[in-house]
Amino acid sequence: MQDTSSVAGEESFRVRKLEISDKAKGFIDLLQQLSVCDSVSDKEFEDRFQELRSYGDDHLICVIEDDGSGKIVATGSVLIEKKFLRNCGKVGHIEDVVVDGSARGKQLGKKIIEFLTDHARAMGCYKVILDCSEDNRGFYEKCGFKKKEIQMAKYFT
Repeated sequence: MQDTSSVAGEESFRVRKLEISDKAKGFIDLLQQLSVCDSVSDKEFEDRFQELRSYGDDHLICVIEDDGSGKIVATGSVLIEKKFLRNCGKVGHIEDVVVDGSARGKQLGKKIIEFLTDHARAMGCYKVILDCSEDNRGFYEKCGFKKKEIQMAKYFT
């Protein structure tokens, strides 16, 4: 799956799967805009990349690369959970969606969500879910998501 499009006739963005070379294109820096993400060595990145690759299509990380600058400006991931419920159904869990502060307002978040949602549908998921802050609720509602239940978390120190 790949999408190349122009925005305002100037910028070109490409949605694609994460590649090993994306660390050098600012992938980790982008994640730091979302949450705590300490520096990751090239070896650690490669090891984790290979581990995630071994899961096949059950864990997909996508990125949007600005073709003009070569910089990664958006990312998100979807994990496919295999269940016994719903006749051994599958659920997609969208995680770690972030758009670079300098690239917001260009519909890139929407492109990421569509890419991940399409992947979950293609994998046979009966639904896709995500957690978000109240501040981001409106964005996800525009992407077709509805508020359901509540989120709970327990962190380990």
